[in-house]
Amino acid sequence: MNEMILKFPAKSENEVFARNAVAAFVLPLNPSLSELSDVKTAVSEAVTNSIVHGYRDSEGWVTLVCRTDGARLEVEVIDEGGGIEDIEQAIEPFFTTRPEEERSGMGFTIMQTFMTDFSVKSERGAGTKVKMSKLFAGAADAG
Repeated sequence: MNEMILKFPAKSENEVFARNAVAAFVLPLNPSLSELSDVKTAVSEAVTNSIVHGYRDSEGWVTLVCRTDGARLEVEVIDEGGGIEDIEQAIEPFFTTRPEEERSGMGFTIMQTFMTDFSVKSERGAGTKVKMSKLFAGAADAG
C-alpha cells in the first residue's frame, strides 16, 4: 500500500494541482489514458465542489488523501466548510445551490460515473468528505 496526503488552500488555482498530483500518484498502477482521465476529472469535480460550495467564497483548506492498494486507488477529498444540507438532493443530476454561477449540477454524477465506488458524508457547519475509488484493469501488469 502507498499513501499521499496533501492539504492546500481552497483556491480555484489549486484544482489543477490536485488533479495532476493524483495523476502522478496513480501512474504505478499502469492506468489507461481513459482511466487516468476519469480519475483526474472526478478529482477535479470533488475539489471544485469543496472550493465553490464548501467554502462559498470564504477561506479554508482542502485535504486530499490518496491510497493505492493492489489495483485499487482510493481518494478522499475533505473540506471543513459549510457542509451539505441534503445529500440525497445534492447528488441528484442537475441540482445546484449556485445557479447564478451557471453551475451544471453534474459534479457528483460525474464522480459516480467515472469511479468504481463513491460516497459522500457531510455535516452542516462541519464540512464534507467525498470518498471515491477506482479499480484499474492494467494494474495487474504493473511491475
